[in-house]
Order: sequence, then C-alpha cells, then structure tokens
Amino acid sequence: MSPQRPRHTQSDQKNHGQWDARQLAQLAQSYHVIEVLGGLPITWTDRKTAAETLIAQALAKRGSTEAPYYSTSANGQVIVMCNEDDAVRQEFLQADQILADGMPMVWIARIKHGLQNIERVATTDLYHDVALVAQDVGASFYLLGADEKSNAAAVSNTQRFYPDLQVVGRRNGYFGANEEDAIVSEINDLAPDILWIGMGVPREQQFVSRNLEKLTNVGVVKTSGGLFDFLSLKNPRAPEWMQNLGLEWLYRTMQEPRRLGPRYLQTNHKAFFIMLRD
Repeated sequence: MSPQRPRHTQSDQKNHGQWDARQLAQLAQSYHVIEVLGGLPITWTDRKTAAETLIAQALAKRGSTEAPYYSTSANGQVIVMCNEDDAVRQEFLQADQILADGMPMVWIARIKHGLQNIERVATTDLYHDVALVAQDVGASFYLLGADEKSNAAAVSNTQRFYPDLQVVGRRNGYFGANEEDAIVSEINDLAPDILWIGMGVPREQQFVSRNLEKLTNVGVVKTSGGLFDFLSLKNPRAPEWMQNLGLEWLYRTMQEPRRLGPRYLQTNHKAFFIMLRD
C-alpha cells in the first residue's frame, strides 16, 4: 500500500521550478488575513499560499543567525486546551503563525469574518505541498518526532515520493531532558531549512519554546502533531469526502476508539461554542 499525497498538476511543478530565491523571499512578506477565533489569532489562507510562504520564510532566513520562523496549527482540541489552560495558550501565542487545521474552524470563519478564499490547512496535506516546492528550490527537511519505526518510515516514504528532496536528518521523539541540547546541536549542525516536529500538543510547543532561540541554523519550525504516523502509514487518512465534510475526527475515532473517543466526546461541543462566542 502506498502513502497518499495530494495531487499536483504539471503546471504547478513547472511554476515552482521557475522561481528563484529572491521571488520566494519577497513572498515571505506577503499579506495574510489574521482574525481571532476561539481566542487564538489564526492565519487564514489556502494550502498553496501557506506552503509557498513557509518555503519563502526558510530561504529568506539563510545566512541569518536570528530565530527561525515558527508555524503551528490549531484545531478544535487545541482551542479547548488553550481556553482551559492559559499556559498552553501562551505556548501557542509565541508562534509567528497559527494555521487552521479543522473544517469547522473554516466554516465559522467564513460566516463570522466573511472570509471566502480560505481553506483548511491540515499539516498532513501541507507537508506534501511544501515538499513539492522544496525539492524544486533546494530546501531541506529534518524530521523530529514519533517513535523510531514511524519516523524512519516517514523519511523513507518522503524520499520515495520526492527523490530530489533533501532530508538532512531525522530523530525519533523519545528522548530525555538530558539529551535535548545534543539534539538541538545536531539539528543546527545539519542546518535544515524546515524542521518538522511531531510530538503532539502541547509537548511539541513546549520543545519549541525552550529551544527556538537556540535553533539559529534552522529556517522554519513547523509543529506537526501526528504527521509522521500518517506519512509512515501507521495511521490511514480519512477518505477525502469525510475530510471535506469535517468528519476526519469520526474516521480517526473509528480507528482508535479507546484513545480518541473520549477526547472528541469531551472537546467537540466545547470547541464549537468557544468559536461561536468570540
């Protein structure tokens, strides 16, 4: 069974190949609509623009010793967590960008803020969108997170899909506090343009908070939740029609009822009312 990735047209690939670093650096300053939803300042955009902007930020960072551009994502569960725990909320507010990874968020934003040309930017889709551009412009990845088997398989599948993409390093997410400095040092030595961190909320945000200023040789940090489990095929994606109807949570619950059932039963209705009351 092959991992699924979004479809891209030949014209997309041709356009990406024609870009140069200067054009992408200019894109890094492009305008995004930011409107608060559920108490968080969400960057409302579409997948293509989100992918191109991350590449732009990464390439614009080359040669700089400043902290990397920090992108994270929010869904219903995150909105509930941030409303119930201010420490978690503060972790998210440190990000330069919070993308909407939930269809109900997009629906409510369209109604409340009149935003029409926006999409759900799920990290499991965004990764492929970014990889497509990255292999054309020479941007590199480092994958940090998940267990060893999933992490290795995620890298293997990435290289199979995108043979020209540079994956300069990887590391599973199971390590102690005494290993963290060495991991950060290794990442800096390898100098990836984009560091994908998949440790789950809020552990991945806490890792970024502790180390963002130290990751001076990284262009972009993107938190990724369970991305590597999907890339590795450990967890299958929901059918596209379920994704479009905002039912991916239901599909995932059917796959892992004991772990995810209680979570969604406790958070779905709360998230809905929190988003409506802003």
